[in-house]
Amino acid sequence: MTDKRKASRAGRFVEILGNYNPSTKRTSVKKERVLYWIGKGAQPSDSVHNLLVKAKVIEGKKKAVHAKSKKTKEPEKPAAVAPTTEQSKVEAPAEKIEPAAGA
Repeated sequence: MTDKRKASRAGRFVEILGNYNPSTKRTSVKKERVLYWIGKGAQPSDSVHNLLVKAKVIEGKKKAVHAKSKKTKEPEKPAAVAPTTEQSKVEAPAEKIEPAAGA
């Protein structure tokens, strides 16, 4: 657990509540200490929340942590636009121009 007011880069933690080994998928959690800090108002990140739900430390649904892919994003449909003057013009048939009489 890292204090919000201090950068985590400093390497100073308030308390280590557990760990997760991604290669073996093994999790160890200090349940009593996690519940203590949550009771004090600490809020776990979405990933940590999912680990705590999986370890049955807290109850609830898992949260989505993956960002949506930009590639699968649907193209935006243009809003309904009033027709421009070019689109609204209706071409009238060309009139015949006859030479003036007497010329």
